Amino acid sequence: MHASLVRRQLSGLIPPKIATPKLVAGESGTGLGPLVDFYSKLPKGQATSRVSGIKGRFFAGANASGKPIVALIAGLFVIGYTLDYNLHLKHHKNHTH
Repeated sequence: MHASLVRRQLSGLIPPKIATPKLVAGESGTGLGPLVDFYSKLPKGQATSRVSGIKGRFFAGANASGKPIVALIAGLFVIGYTLDYNLHLKHHKNHTH
């Protein structure tokens, strides 16, 4: 691909002017004041992850356990056993062993 073609395709993703040269290299930097105020008010330190749903309820934090996995295995066993039993009954409907 040509460089101009790539540049034209990516032009919609990149804003045209994020910072003007006058704003960045201004006389006193007064144009950056609101931006500096915004970033100075943001919280500092480690980000905490918030996990919700099934993962947050059973697998993360102080409540971590393997109960959902055991319940899934037991549920699959019950469904499989029920299907196998019913199919075996259909087999014996007209035939004996």
